[in-house]
Amino acid sequence: MFKNFLIGFSISLFAATAHAGAIEKLKTFIAATHSAQANFTQEVLDQNGKRIQSASGIMQFQRPGKFRWTYQKPYEQLIVGDGTKFWLYDTDLNQVTVRKLDAALGSSPAALLSGNNEIERGFTLMENGNKDGLEWLQATPKGQGSKGQDSSFNKILMAFNAQAELVVMELNDMFGHKTVLRFSAMQHNPKLAEKQFHFTPPKGADVLSE
Repeated sequence: MFKNFLIGFSISLFAATAHAGAIEKLKTFIAATHSAQANFTQEVLDQNGKRIQSASGIMQFQRPGKFRWTYQKPYEQLIVGDGTKFWLYDTDLNQVTVRKLDAALGSSPAALLSGNNEIERGFTLMENGNKDGLEWLQATPKGQGSKGQDSSFNKILMAFNAQAELVVMELNDMFGHKTVLRFSAMQHNPKLAEKQFHFTPPKGADVLSE
């Protein structure tokens, strides 16, 4: 009987999540996902929708504020956030860029996904309807256009499936460019090694501080 209750409860919970709007699914995703790993593809489109850049790799994050994006194709690049600093390592150039992990990175996909509720604090959220079986929301930076506002994007779209999994992020900048990230094989709350979120510049690498 207890087993039947659990099954019934799980079905009810799934049904409630499946019919929830994108904003509610975002909140569910943030509350229930403390760490994650997923494959990703990234495309950058120009003002006319023409693809000008594409890449793919593996994304990992652990809240609060730790992330690792490993770009594998067409070039090898690594982005690591250790909670204090942001590291970018270009393998071909053997060059490392390091900067403080602060509000300047607040609108980057890595920072938004690894934060606790940065997107709710820094953005105005609005439902954007259902398309292709996905629930979409639109996030617009608060105080956009005000002096001192440091946001790389003027609009972000996020799409969730029936299980409240993040499937797509679309980031639109002020120049009309669109960056589209698609996630697959999402793992929720995997045990990730702490060393994944630490970075030590390789011997002989040029290190640039910003």
